[in-house]
Amino acid sequence: MHALRASIEALEPRRFRGRVTAVNGLMIEAMGPADALELGARATAQTRHGDISCEVVGFRGDHALMMPFGPLDGVHAGARMEIDPEGPYVRPSSAWLGRVIDAFGKPVDNGGPLLPGLHPYPLRGRPPAPHARARVGARMDTGVRAINTFTQICKGQRMGVFAGSGVGKSVLMSMLAQNADCDVAVIGLIGERGREVKEFIDDVLGPEGMKRTVVVVATSDEPALSRRQAAQLTLTVSEYFRDQGKHVLCLMDSVTRFAMAQREIGLAAGEPPTTRGYTPSVFNELPRLLERAGPGRRTDGRTEGAITGIFTVLVDGDDHNEPIADATRGILDGHIVMERAIAERGRFPAINILKSISRTMPGCCNDDEIELIRNARRALSDYADMEELIRLGAYARGSNAGVDRAIELHDPLEAFLGQNKEEATSLDDGFQRLAEILGDNNSLSNEA
Repeated sequence: MHALRASIEALEPRRFRGRVTAVNGLMIEAMGPADALELGARATAQTRHGDISCEVVGFRGDHALMMPFGPLDGVHAGARMEIDPEGPYVRPSSAWLGRVIDAFGKPVDNGGPLLPGLHPYPLRGRPPAPHARARVGARMDTGVRAINTFTQICKGQRMGVFAGSGVGKSVLMSMLAQNADCDVAVIGLIGERGREVKEFIDDVLGPEGMKRTVVVVATSDEPALSRRQAAQLTLTVSEYFRDQGKHVLCLMDSVTRFAMAQREIGLAAGEPPTTRGYTPSVFNELPRLLERAGPGRRTDGRTEGAITGIFTVLVDGDDHNEPIADATRGILDGHIVMERAIAERGRFPAINILKSISRTMPGCCNDDEIELIRNARRALSDYADMEELIRLGAYARGSNAGVDRAIELHDPLEAFLGQNKEEATSLDDGFQRLAEILGDNNSLSNEA
């Protein structure tokens, strides 16, 4: 039986062939067998300069529209196309831990070849059915005080980090990668600057952090298809480890660059632009990607692992209601908002607690913690309401007891929310420090 199986696996799969009929901008038009040239199919254009991988992204009449994964140099009318019969799959394995891979699952870290797994995983995987999915698990210790106390994240939850450029979201992601309590971390660097990739791997993760991590990289100079596929591969690798029963932390920086890549693909395929130039397919692909994170299936009383997803959203012009931010916020289970004004004051991470929310709270907190969070938020809100008058010296102390207390607590709370990137604070220590700041009025402080 083993010999028969080996013989079958050794057989050359049936090959489908077509030919290039035209090249228009970034798009290749080709003809071939209709049953092989389906949407999402992969093909290779054979040229004098080498083979060019392509993906079918649309149709014009009976011609397939293909977008290349690389430069179009050497493509000519009549060039032969070889269509991949298997489709876009990868075979992840535990040997991928500690490695840096590209959008195709190929190593880019000079660490030698990757050992493939036994089972193929589709790049465009489907999430578990809603009725078969487990509930989100216990809360996760992120090591970041502001998140651990005010916007707690549970295992299997999906959170967004919304920030403009230069506000510190990448540093926050590095803190989560270093300190979060998880079995495996899968990090997708989508459209990042090439210079920062090496720095992130060497300086942030280091050899110890890489032991539990797979990094998927597609830099900003790579084609749109590669940037989109790197995001899909990040979720595919996460799904593999989830199926092994692991708690996976999936960090993606950023969803906005995934959306920009899909916009570029859609416009090249002839889609009409909508709000700010984004095509309809962008808003179709976003939930397909983000819904893949979350709890695993629950069968026979046993739960698979979970994917806790943290996705950064680069808000255009610091407008937190721009199309991608607005669409993503409606899909995710909470959002952490970072603001430029806070960063300019020198407080990092620059999280605006009043604008951030976790939809799993207060279900993951006990009564004392809920009261503690409520009191701290009230103090922050009272100060924000009167901040302009306070800074001008126009507020008279004694006119409002709540504002007086907010002024008293403002500096200690700001110091609590600030945190060096090398520092980590546990869940319990974070609540204990918050209780000490708020004083004896809180029951948690009294218990301590």
